Amino acid sequence: MITRIVKLDFKTEHIQEFKSLFEESKEKIISQKGCKKVEMLQDVNTKNIFFTYSLWASEEDLNNYRTSALFAGIWSKTKVLFNEKPMAWSTKKQSEAQ
Repeated sequence: MITRIVKLDFKTEHIQEFKSLFEESKEKIISQKGCKKVEMLQDVNTKNIFFTYSLWASEEDLNNYRTSALFAGIWSKTKVLFNEKPMAWSTKKQSEAQ
């Protein structure tokens, strides 16, 4: 299982536009092969900082999504809203407690 975390810093005037775009896209993303979960998180103190958090069955599934027409369409609409360059990490769980 791969967890993809992407930190996004938006211009304040584009926050609502990003939220709307995510809402329009989330069901399409979750329907991609291997996608198990997709979430949008907002920093509690810095309102223009968001994170997307997604779980993928494999790195191959994640990479297939990242090279898909769906991703290209979403990304082209998202990247023009940024205040800063996004940061992304692909991770594997090492330990857990509940």
